[in-house]
Amino acid sequence: MSSVPYPFTAVVGQTDLRLALLLNAVSPAVGGVLVRGEKGTAKSTAVRALSALLPQVDVVPGCRFSCAPGAPDPACPDGPHEPGAGAARPARMVELPVGASEDRLVGALDIERALAEGVKAFEPGLLADAHRGILYVDEVNLLHDHLIDLLLDAAAMGASYVEREGVSVRHAARFLLVGTMNPEEGELRPQLLDRFGLTVEVAASREPAQRVEVVRRRLAYEDDSEAFAIRWADEEHEVRARVVAARALLPQVSLGDTALLQIAAACAGFEVDGMRADIVMARTATALAAWAGRTSVRKEDVRQAALLALPHRRRRNPFDAPGLDEEMLDRILDGFPDEEPEPDPEPQGPDDGGDGDGGGPDGDGGGVPPQHDGPPAGEADSPEAAPDAPDTSREDSPQPSPQGSGAAEQAPVAAAEPFRTKVLSVPGLGEGAAGRRSRARTAHGRTTGSQRPRGHLTKLHLAATVHAAAPHQKARGRAGRGLVIRKDDLRQATREGREGNLVLFVVDASGSMAARQRMSAVKGAVMSLLLDAYQRRDKVGLITFRGSGAELALPPTSSVDAAAARLERLPTGGRTPLAAGLLKAHEVLRVERLRDPSRRPLLVVVTDGRATSAGVPGGRPGDTPRELSGRSARLLASEGIASVVVDCESGPVRLGLAGVLAADLGAPAVTLDGLRADSLAGLVKNVRTAVTHTASLDSASRRAA
Repeated sequence: MSSVPYPFTAVVGQTDLRLALLLNAVSPAVGGVLVRGEKGTAKSTAVRALSALLPQVDVVPGCRFSCAPGAPDPACPDGPHEPGAGAARPARMVELPVGASEDRLVGALDIERALAEGVKAFEPGLLADAHRGILYVDEVNLLHDHLIDLLLDAAAMGASYVEREGVSVRHAARFLLVGTMNPEEGELRPQLLDRFGLTVEVAASREPAQRVEVVRRRLAYEDDSEAFAIRWADEEHEVRARVVAARALLPQVSLGDTALLQIAAACAGFEVDGMRADIVMARTATALAAWAGRTSVRKEDVRQAALLALPHRRRRNPFDAPGLDEEMLDRILDGFPDEEPEPDPEPQGPDDGGDGDGGGPDGDGGGVPPQHDGPPAGEADSPEAAPDAPDTSREDSPQPSPQGSGAAEQAPVAAAEPFRTKVLSVPGLGEGAAGRRSRARTAHGRTTGSQRPRGHLTKLHLAATVHAAAPHQKARGRAGRGLVIRKDDLRQATREGREGNLVLFVVDASGSMAARQRMSAVKGAVMSLLLDAYQRRDKVGLITFRGSGAELALPPTSSVDAAAARLERLPTGGRTPLAAGLLKAHEVLRVERLRDPSRRPLLVVVTDGRATSAGVPGGRPGDTPRELSGRSARLLASEGIASVVVDCESGPVRLGLAGVLAADLGAPAVTLDGLRADSLAGLVKNVRTAVTHTASLDSASRRAA
């Protein structure tokens, strides 16, 4: 990979993305940017190119925490600093890897110096490196919860506090937080989502001319990155100068009462929570005016600020589509007409010709060279990815099912209103990916003890290591302050936290479930469990069975809203191949166990227990569908798969077949109504797993099946 970054001004299209990044360069108080979009849409390319446009920062020479020479941090661990001239350096862009450790983010005790020299020394982390610069998180929606908590604390206080292993350190940590994510891989926690000042939705262009230009520029960059950067050097210089000018003008921009009323009315009209949206909109509108070279905020600034600052704050759950009703926004703003506007200065504002033929460096458009007309362009660093984008127009309508109906198929019904469910958790102690569902040994969490390391030491238990080494100091000839440590003295800290699981839904979509009111309630219950899975950072999968077989409607994924979309479009009708659904679940879990052996599954079977069709080949002569389903359930139980059965049977006369299925699975059963009730807590707080095979089921239960 070339060490020369791709120029910001060479990114094709993506007007909103470029504008949001530039506004944060003008006014870091805006609060950062969250960039959402499909793969291959210039997200990472544009963010990484932004740092070259930021003005240089003056720092105290030798300070690891980037203190400003004119106003050094009095609590700086490298201080106190004497007043004096500073040294200028480029603004940093620090990348936080998704798999980073807590120590890497906030810093930690320098273990080597502590053990060798007997002194406490602090090793700064990425938050210290990012102070007065950019902290960039690619795939921010996949970031572990413990790192998100630390980011939230630092973003709220503008400082990082480290209290661990005998170290107590506080240092300034004010940074521009920029994150990119693909919504197909899961959503972001609401608390962190609200910390991003602005959000931008990006998509690959469907305009051939723009796609051609993306490929042409990318190939030229890869052939000779230095020559390519030189070609765009003048445009980069102009945008950098414009950022500096806008920063200088920013304190002179007036935010009048009319603009404040427009901001307040927009936030109230769209029912956003809290007051952060109002503050972010005010800062964004002010930055827009400064970027346009004006000293007063206009209605168009407020409108653009609302489009960037409000969409992600309107979502109440991950199934709500992001976005803003622009007609409603215009109606709100029209109620507060602007005062007499001042004449347009030069250069013009960022909204005029930002992506058209007039968007060159001598006009506006952020100093970006002329672009072809059309929607935002594709990813400059991955042009081949854009054609792989899913055809959403084809997904929106129900597709013919390969299962066969066996009866008249009914149109999909809408799900009932989701509700809060109790915790379904897998028993025992796992070692899966960090999450919020089941107990697990994790790299982060509360320390429960220590052990000798098995393989590479990842988390030192300092007290246990010192305790192991202390009795041998005299024999090892210790002299001076440092301890004499041998490899056998090292102890690994053992910690317990929570893991995310694979929650696999097996949903009966047959004719026995096809009563519209009943299926609506079933979908509402599954939607509620999906919402719970989103909050607990699980992977989810969806299997449906009806007609003559079962179908994997959604392979296991972290995108819970994708599962919700498939569920909404689910048609019903036909016979009930319960055995096929269970065997399909067995197959999916077998494959997932090979892909991710540490992630434990939780099987949620949503059915009334009826089985009217085999739906599977083979079997013994004379086997009934119910016998096949019982044998399939006992196969799952024999492998220790934790399950729960949601009984959807209704009416005054009930056969209790879901209870028989639950017995075969070694699982609890809960009624559809009971899923809402407090009584669920004792029933499925911990899902009992079948730790013994089917021989442990008594023979009477087998005959009943």
